[in-house]
Amino acid sequence: MKNVISIQLKKENIVIKLTEDAQQDEIVECLKKKLTELKKLYKDEKTPILVSGKVLKNKEIDEIKALIKEKIDVEIDFDMPKVLGLHGIRKTFDREINNSETKFHRGSLRSGQKVESEGSIVIIGDVNSGAEVIASDNIIILGALRGLAHAGAKGNKQALIAAGLIDTVQIRIANVVKEINREEEPMHKQSCVSIIDEKIVID
Repeated sequence: MKNVISIQLKKENIVIKLTEDAQQDEIVECLKKKLTELKKLYKDEKTPILVSGKVLKNKEIDEIKALIKEKIDVEIDFDMPKVLGLHGIRKTFDREINNSETKFHRGSLRSGQKVESEGSIVIIGDVNSGAEVIASDNIIILGALRGLAHAGAKGNKQALIAAGLIDTVQIRIANVVKEINREEEPMHKQSCVSIIDEKIVID
């Protein structure tokens, strides 16, 4: 079995570091074995555990937390980006996005409105100027994109943006930003935006 976890004993806590490219099933299997060894270190102490090293989805965090609590009843914290958007990017990573949790938003977004998702987002309507859509994975807009769309917001460069009409001045995928000059570029109908050779391309 691939070893995807390392454990470091520190004064203030015990750090469980996950390999960045580890799959959840690998983490769970490895954690079960490591926790048996780790439990022997615990007696009356309640040293908290810090899990770090990999960006996790909410359900993955819950699964890991439940697994640790089952063996050791201590406080558990997760050191990873909790905010979406440019401030949430700590390091760029690639992963398969064939299977992604999808959030659906019915209706158009007005100026000042923002929708965020840890997975993908489908907007059944328009994203008007001044509105924002931010997703860890893909963004699909059935109407027009006139506001800000930021796909792959935690660093996923395989993410894409698709819209019935792209009529905005800026789009973002991961940490790559494309400014669109409306005078030089026509409005793009039925378009898909992705990263090719570190540049955002609209097809």
